[in-house]
Amino acid sequence: MGSQEVSTVDWQGKHVTVAGLGVSGIPAARALHERGALVTVVNDGDDERSRAQAAELEALGVTVRLGDGATLPPSTELVVTAPGWQPNKPLFLAAAEAGVPVWGDVELAWRLRGDDGREPAPWLAVTGTNGKTTTVRMLASILEAAGLRTAAVGNIGVSLLDAVLGETEYDVLAVELSSYQLHWAPSLRAHSAAVLNLAPDHLDWHGSMEAYAADKGRVYEGNTVACVYNAADPATEELVREADVEEGCRAIGFTLGTPGPSQLGVVDGLLVDRAFVADRQKQAQELAEVADVNPPAPHNVANALAAAALARAFGVEPAAVRDGLRAFRPDAHRIEHVADIGEVAYVDDSKATNTHATEASLAAYDSIVWIAGGLAKGATFDELVTGAAKRLRGVVLMGADRALIHEALTRHAPDVPVVDLDRTDTGAMSEAVARAAELARPGDTVLLAPACASMDMFTNYNKRGEAFADAVRARADETA
Repeated sequence: MGSQEVSTVDWQGKHVTVAGLGVSGIPAARALHERGALVTVVNDGDDERSRAQAAELEALGVTVRLGDGATLPPSTELVVTAPGWQPNKPLFLAAAEAGVPVWGDVELAWRLRGDDGREPAPWLAVTGTNGKTTTVRMLASILEAAGLRTAAVGNIGVSLLDAVLGETEYDVLAVELSSYQLHWAPSLRAHSAAVLNLAPDHLDWHGSMEAYAADKGRVYEGNTVACVYNAADPATEELVREADVEEGCRAIGFTLGTPGPSQLGVVDGLLVDRAFVADRQKQAQELAEVADVNPPAPHNVANALAAAALARAFGVEPAAVRDGLRAFRPDAHRIEHVADIGEVAYVDDSKATNTHATEASLAAYDSIVWIAGGLAKGATFDELVTGAAKRLRGVVLMGADRALIHEALTRHAPDVPVVDLDRTDTGAMSEAVARAAELARPGDTVLLAPACASMDMFTNYNKRGEAFADAVRARADETA
C-alpha cells in the first residue's frame, strides 16, 4: 500500500474485540462502534476507573468484559489491542490459532484515515530508545513555524485515532511511535521516518534485542521520501538498509560532527544541511545555531537535527527550522534546569529512566554530582559509570537497586565519593538534594538522572522529578 492510499474496510456487523481500555482502547471502541462494528472490549483490570469507563461504553451499546483479558470472545474477526499488551498473552495466542488478525491502535488509525472522504495527512514518524517525545515536539514546532496545520500525536499521549478522525484537517502529522505500537502496525507507511538510536530496552516485552530492533525498523517500511538515521549509531543505518521502501526514498543521516553528502550536522556552532540542497557534494545550507536548541546538550542537538531532517524532507524552508527550534520548550523532567544555588546548577532529568538516556544526560556537563537509583529493570551500570567517571564530583544513591550502581562505582570510579541513602520515605529526595549540595562545588551541576525506573518510591518519573524540583526550590528559599 502506498503512503497516501486509503484502506477501506466494511465494518458493518464485523465482530471486533478491543483489548484494553485507556488512551487507545476507548477511542478505538468508539470509532469502530460508530462504523457499525459489533465491539467487545476485554480488560484485565476491574477497578473503579475501569468500571466508570466501561459504563460509558456500555451506554453506547459496546460490550465490556472487565477482569477477563485472556479469553478470545467467540466470533471475533479482528482484535485491536492497546500497545502495551505483550504478544505472548493468551488472547493473542488464541487469535493466532484461530487465524484472527491483530492490529494496534496505530494500525487502526492508519486504516481509518481518509475513510470520511477527506485527504489524509501524511505522517512524519519518529521512534528510538530515547528522545522520541522531544524530537516529535521539536518537529511539530518547526512545522507550525512553516505555517502548516500539524499536531504532535501518538505515543506522546495524544491518540492517533482522535487526530485522524477529529474535525481538524491537518496538513501533516508529527507522530511518535513506540516499539510496542510498531509491532502491531504491519501496514503503516510513513512519508518519512527517523530512528533516533537503539539501546537495550523493553526486552522482556520483545524477547530479544533483535526483535526489539526489528520492531523499531518497521517505521521505515514503505517510506516514500526519507529514512533518517543516526550516523553515530550504525544499528539505525542497518535498519535503513534492510527496509523495503518506495523507489526514490533516500537515506538521510544526522551527526554531531561535520556532515557528509546527504547528511545534516554541525559546523562551527551551526546546524547545517547537506541533504536537501541542490549540490550535496559542495553545498551546505545553514538551518540554525546550536544556541537555538533548548537545551543545547549534545543529545538534544541530535534530536533537533533529526527533527530538522524530517521537516526538510517535507519541504520546510530553513528559516522555519530556525524559528521552530527557537520557539520550542522541552517538556518537564527532561534535562530541565531548576535553579542555580551558590554557583551550582540543579538539573532535573528524571525522564532518564535507562542507562542510554542517562549516558546522554551525563555527557552534557563537565563536573557533576549525580543523583541516581530506583528500579534497574535488569540493567547493568559498568559501561555507564566507566564513561562518566571523569565527570563525577560525587554520587548520591537512592532506591531499591542502588547497590547495583554502587558496585559499578566501586569497580570503575573508586575515588568518587558516594552517599548511599537507605530510605524510601517522602523525605528521601530532600535529603538526596541536601547531601548532593554538600558534595558540590561552584561550577558543578547537581543532576538527577536516575538511570532507573521510579516506581519503587514514586508513582512515575514525573512525581520523582517534582520531588527533586520542590527540594531544590526549598533549598533556594532557605539560602536566599
